[in-house]
Amino acid sequence: MKPIWIVDDDHAIRFVLEKALAREELAVRSFTNARDVLAALDDAAPQVLVSDIRMPGGTGLDLLARVKAKLPGLPVIVMTAYSDLDSAVASFQGGAFEYLPKPFDVTKAVELIRRALDESLREEVADASHAQAPEMLGQAPAMQEVFRAIGRLAQSAVTVLITGESGSGKELVAHALHKHSARAGGPFVAINTAAIPKDLLESELFGHERGAFTGAQTMRRGRFEQADGGTLFLDEIGDMPLELQTRLLRVLSDGQFYRVGGHNPQKSNVRVIAATHQNLELRVREGSFREDLFHRLNVIRLRLPALRERIEDVPALTRFFLQKSARDLHVDAKRISDAALSRLMQFDFPGNVRQLENICHWLTVMAPAQTVEVKDLPPEVVCAPRREPVVPPEAAPASAAAGAPAAATTGDAAPVPAAAIETAWLEGLERELAQLLAAGEPGAWERLTRQFEARLITAALAHTRGRRIEAAQRLGIGRNTITRKIQELGLDDL
Repeated sequence: MKPIWIVDDDHAIRFVLEKALAREELAVRSFTNARDVLAALDDAAPQVLVSDIRMPGGTGLDLLARVKAKLPGLPVIVMTAYSDLDSAVASFQGGAFEYLPKPFDVTKAVELIRRALDESLREEVADASHAQAPEMLGQAPAMQEVFRAIGRLAQSAVTVLITGESGSGKELVAHALHKHSARAGGPFVAINTAAIPKDLLESELFGHERGAFTGAQTMRRGRFEQADGGTLFLDEIGDMPLELQTRLLRVLSDGQFYRVGGHNPQKSNVRVIAATHQNLELRVREGSFREDLFHRLNVIRLRLPALRERIEDVPALTRFFLQKSARDLHVDAKRISDAALSRLMQFDFPGNVRQLENICHWLTVMAPAQTVEVKDLPPEVVCAPRREPVVPPEAAPASAAAGAPAAATTGDAAPVPAAAIETAWLEGLERELAQLLAAGEPGAWERLTRQFEARLITAALAHTRGRRIEAAQRLGIGRNTITRKIQELGLDDL
């Protein structure tokens, strides 16, 4: 791990931080001005940079801009006196990790540097993985089954039917099957059959001859001809009109088709991959999908899990999409706090991976600071009911069926919904209050409030392993408040 660089012309500040970080067994390198830092960057780089704003030979904000241009992923903490606070916040929210007002509490400063350090190490791992990132991401058991199925199916020319909810990434799976197949040198052609009007879909698929209909001034090759030698991906196949289903079945059966208005049969060497979010068996029973076409498409079925079934993949996907959005918009990538990630993992994602990507794009544009907190998440996430806890991956059995990924399952006991837990807690509080009122005991408010506050603080300290400042931050109260409450409630031994 690289050292932490401290830049401040005040010897006392450098001394205090050096000693505090040394006690944490962290390597430190100190500088008195921005010029020396910029010169040192030619040969080395820090893990975290802590810089004052007002220094001789260049301000901390100038240094920040030049450092971020060279090392955009480096966490920079800017130290500022209260008189500089407004201008500092406005200036470095676009790039600094956080600011540290002077005079500062040493413990708080070390905790902040620790957070920046953790973020830096996490970003290094993320950057390394993104540099060699595959076209699909997923560590959940259900996704690992999908990857294994892709590996088995890629070298085959067999027709594949991909099922899964909208936004779950079915086209990515089709791309992967094509990319790793013997047809990778050929074209990959995709068409969403639900997005094209019924009257135009036949021409889109099979092409048309000149004069076949009004406006057909030239001959046009359809998607089957365009995909010759490669792969044709038919998305939302469940929405295809019945009359076109008949024509598609004929092509899949003998490889021949006619352009609209044409009389000469055409042939195309195409591997067909179809996808749908609908229940095709139900559509067959309803008479809206041909049974013989269903069986022709359903040679191998690959089910793609919904994002809520692989919620443990949300952190990696979130960081990937934040990086992607930043590249697309030509801005610095946002970071996301552990608390915000935790809240995302409690969201059901009805729009699946596509919805998460859109959320990350929204955060890149709308989040005010460089680190995304819970309050910065979009309203549909913050205001949504929280989902039940996710079962650890090792508790979810893997499917043994080839090409049929298993969804993550919960164990034998059904999880208790979060709403039911909240209701039970409130009902218990009401019962206890009713008993106190019935007994005529005075001070019910103070008694229950003390119990409530004591339980909140005890649980928060247990979560942070006794770190009071972090517990206060998690609870949303001040450091002085938690210290005072611990004393008032007799919790000093915690």
